[in-house]
Order: sequence, then structure tokens, then C-alpha cells
Amino acid sequence: MGAALATLPAAGRAQDAASLVQQVRAKLERVNDYEATGILKTDIPSMKVPVAEVKVYFRKPDKLKIKNEKGLSLVPKGPVSISLNNLLSGKYQVIDGGAGQVDGIPVKIVKLLPLDDSGEMVLSTVYIDAARLLIVKAKTTNRASGTNELEMLYGKYASWALPDKIVFTFNAEEFKLPKGVTFDYDDGSAKKKPAAAGGNQRGKIEITYSSYTINRGVADEVFK
Repeated sequence: MGAALATLPAAGRAQDAASLVQQVRAKLERVNDYEATGILKTDIPSMKVPVAEVKVYFRKPDKLKIKNEKGLSLVPKGPVSISLNNLLSGKYQVIDGGAGQVDGIPVKIVKLLPLDDSGEMVLSTVYIDAARLLIVKAKTTNRASGTNELEMLYGKYASWALPDKIVFTFNAEEFKLPKGVTFDYDDGSAKKKPAAAGGNQRGKIEITYSSYTINRGVADEVFK
């Protein structure tokens, strides 16, 4: 039995990977909308951004809004950003990347190659906890902004594929403050963080969620 699995043809492995992605997508699709409450921490080189209480709003297929107590969003824009629904939307060639581990969790590694090569996204690599049908990590390479990384920790909302915490790492050069918003800048006394390969400064956003209200409807005005 073990030898048969070891010699499974590449086409068969890709089919299994595609089936797994479909199961994960189906689990995500159960959430039509949500309103979540959480704490947002933003770590951007040379910029002091205060910790903020936030509300996060989502509605299928791709509407996502993050508001702090002042009603301002401080999340970098991009074709995927922090939404797994956006990540799995569209049409892809699914490539089996084998097995691995993320923070001690056994995962199936799957690469998603967009069939539309004119889009912004070049390649996504997702790390799936197959036992729970949850994406625990995703790396996405975009033409303009390089590679972004998204990590998810799950707890009481795992049955809805909604994380208790996300960590989003991105190219800080692509981060832009909303108009009219200013923050203190680092005076240089703190030890500077090394640039990532290629010279890009990396930024990080963490959101720790305290509660979700799921499938109760989110008004259009929220996303304006």
C-alpha cells in the first residue's frame, strides 16, 4: 500500500491537491459575511503606528474593510491582502508541492498558478492543514509588490475557517497612509531592521480577533 502511494503519478497527486483546495474553498464559502472585533498592531520600518482597536468587515465575494476607532484603514492594498477568499478566487493550475510542517502542524503544500497570466498575481503557495481543512500559511508573489506572507492561527472559530489571529508580512515600500493621516517617525535611535533580500524593507501587520458575528449581513455603507 505504501509503495503504491509513493509511486502515485504526478497527475494523480495534482488531482488530489486540487480536490483538497476545493474542499478548503467550500469551507470558506460557508461564510457569507462577518463583522469582527480585534486588536491591530502595525510594524513598519521608521514609522510609529499606535496599536488600535479595529472592526473588520467582510462580505462575499471580495469586500473587506478594516476600521480603527477613527474609522481609518491602515492595511496595505493588494490583489490578495489578508482575505483567503480573494486568494482562492479565480482559476488556477494546482500543483502538488508535497508535505511539510508549519509551527509543528503537518501540512499539505499546494502551489496555485493563475491561468490568466495578465493578472497581478504570479504565484501563490498555500500550506493546508488537511485534517481541519484550514490554510495556516500562504505566500503570494505579485508583479508589482513582490512576495507577501500570511499566517493564521485558529481557535474557537476554526469550524468557520476564521482565524483567531493573522500575521501579514509585506513589502513596506508599498504601504501608503490614508490621506490626512500622519504618525510619528522613528528618530533613528532604535536599531534598524535589516532589509529583506533584494533590499526591500518588510512590514508586518497583526490582527488578534476577540469575536466574530457571522452571516448576519453587512450593509453596503460599511464598504464605502
